[in-house]
Amino acid sequence: MKDEKWILCPICKSKTRLKIRQDTVLENFPLYCPKCKQETLINSRDKGTGTLSLSQLSVMGSHGGILE
Repeated sequence: MKDEKWILCPICKSKTRLKIRQDTVLENFPLYCPKCKQETLINSRDKGTGTLSLSQLSVMGSHGGILE
């Protein structure tokens, strides 16, 4: 089994209900945070390290631009 990491909310930094694997690719994925009750579009294309940090995670704002 491959290593899995929890996806953290890019707004409040708490753990969401989703895990991501090393080979997971997300494009325009609507990530919902149960703590802050916000939905954010995320992209993840990193297949190398298996760790998911904000530098590897692109967050789409409500206006469609990428927030980094």
